[in-house]
Amino acid sequence: MSQFDRNHNTMERKRFDSVESWSMILDTDNMDSWEASEAEKEEWTADLSQLFIGNKFASGAHSRIYRGIYKQRAVAVKMVRIPNQNEETRILLEQQFKSEVALLSRLLHPNIVQFIAACRKPPVYCIITEYMSQGTLRMYLNKKEPYSLSTETILRLALDISRGMEYLHSQGVIHRDLKSNNLLLNAEMRVKVADFGTSCLETQCRETKGNMGTYRWMAPEMIKEKPYARKVDVYSFGIVLWELTTALLPFQGMTPVQAAFAVSEKKERPPLPASCQPAIAHLIKRCWAQNPSKRPDFHQIVSTLEKFDECVKEGLPLTSHSRLVSRNVVEKLKGCVTLSSSISIHA
Repeated sequence: MSQFDRNHNTMERKRFDSVESWSMILDTDNMDSWEASEAEKEEWTADLSQLFIGNKFASGAHSRIYRGIYKQRAVAVKMVRIPNQNEETRILLEQQFKSEVALLSRLLHPNIVQFIAACRKPPVYCIITEYMSQGTLRMYLNKKEPYSLSTETILRLALDISRGMEYLHSQGVIHRDLKSNNLLLNAEMRVKVADFGTSCLETQCRETKGNMGTYRWMAPEMIKEKPYARKVDVYSFGIVLWELTTALLPFQGMTPVQAAFAVSEKKERPPLPASCQPAIAHLIKRCWAQNPSKRPDFHQIVSTLEKFDECVKEGLPLTSHSRLVSRNVVEKLKGCVTLSSSISIHA
């Protein structure tokens, strides 16, 4: 790369990070150059005169996320800068934007982040969603002591995630990048699944090859670029459930590539602590099974977690080997008793 290119990239990055530059880019006086024709106006197009952008609170390689106000409502504004110099990156980012908007605009569920509007104004695209004031699940866990979450809290958060994912799969969508950084918490500490930039309709990405997610959470079949389907999300959920039980980062001390090698070649998984409830540990192992067909679907996961949740609310143990006194107790303990058999898997 020449000195000119380096200087140009540095200037571009500074401009990209500048709130003032965003105000200029989104200046509604310049809208005519963007709105080339009536046919280009999609039904989800944002009214930029109603959008006010505040402070940046997150960033990625090509995106920045800002707090904002849209039509007098608190929102998150994801800005994606489309580079002109790199054709391959430009095409990829445009495809991700179109995919994310197409999917988000048709999803409606209490555990899926709510899409509000979007706009395309090259070189910047933006997606406006509801504002989740408590940030990502990863940020929440980083503030916690290891192994400190109560079983009740683990189950509540896990149920929110699995219900969102059950709905997503019912709509024929594979997320492909389910991880604690893509799970957001609102003021009521409810979790919503977010970031659909790498998601796809199962009919369009079924049996496709290539890895789209993040190595620490990625299913072995995706790491190996083998054909995959919706069960890749179940594997990732298993890793997230492990995060909830430990509050730790999966494969800490390894680089992402080392973690990918350990999972795909050595069949390793993050170590399950002795303090983990046996019933929850068993569910985690089922979710991250090497063979996708051995993993439960999200309907089964939700059902299992709901039974566990009932047990906690009834004051009953999730695991019990004691003699059961009455039929009534037997009924209550169904689903609370962990299965005696376990899947043979490296931990």
